[in-house]
Amino acid sequence: MAGLINSLNGLARRVPVWSVYLLLALPIPWFFYQGLNGGLGRDPVKALEHVYGLWALRLLIVGLAITPLRRTTGINLLRFRRAVGVMTFVYVLAHLMVWAVLDVQALSRVWADVLKRPYITIGMAGFLCLVPLAATSNNWSLRKLGARWRKLHRLAYVAALLAGLHFLWLAKGFQLEPLVYAGLILALLIYRLPHKRIFRRFSQAG
Repeated sequence: MAGLINSLNGLARRVPVWSVYLLLALPIPWFFYQGLNGGLGRDPVKALEHVYGLWALRLLIVGLAITPLRRTTGINLLRFRRAVGVMTFVYVLAHLMVWAVLDVQALSRVWADVLKRPYITIGMAGFLCLVPLAATSNNWSLRKLGARWRKLHRLAYVAALLAGLHFLWLAKGFQLEPLVYAGLILALLIYRLPHKRIFRRFSQAG
């Protein structure tokens, strides 16, 4: 098993980070092309909105899973975490632009929907959490912010919770898919809790 993990880590070290950006970016124009040519069904705008949002949620989960994967299995994909994070933001931005420009089509209605519909309010709050993370996902910000950079990037946890809630709220009736994503997000966030400190406090309280 250790040999397999070492091989995987060696393979990952040989993969250039730019290729991950490229690979993750390619579906964006492809889905758009599909939408223009009838490949996304009878309502291509809604379908495009959905598929961009879904990819954003999946990448958010992948980004959250990288640290637990390294700690539990030894598979180290940390060098790709920034690419995954930045591309998560790009997909969220694409999701937002399709909704605002192609679906709603009026700034006043965008603002009205943000205020009127809770699931949109929650989605917008999640997007706003990601803005400072995308803006500081570079070496210069990392050096300038120091320890504060790590604290700031904990906003990713809030964004993940809001994204999961946004999808749950958006789904009509009982649907398994949003529940699975919400469950994965919760599990990955619970994993990050300081379990030893919590257990020690409970022990002292008892």
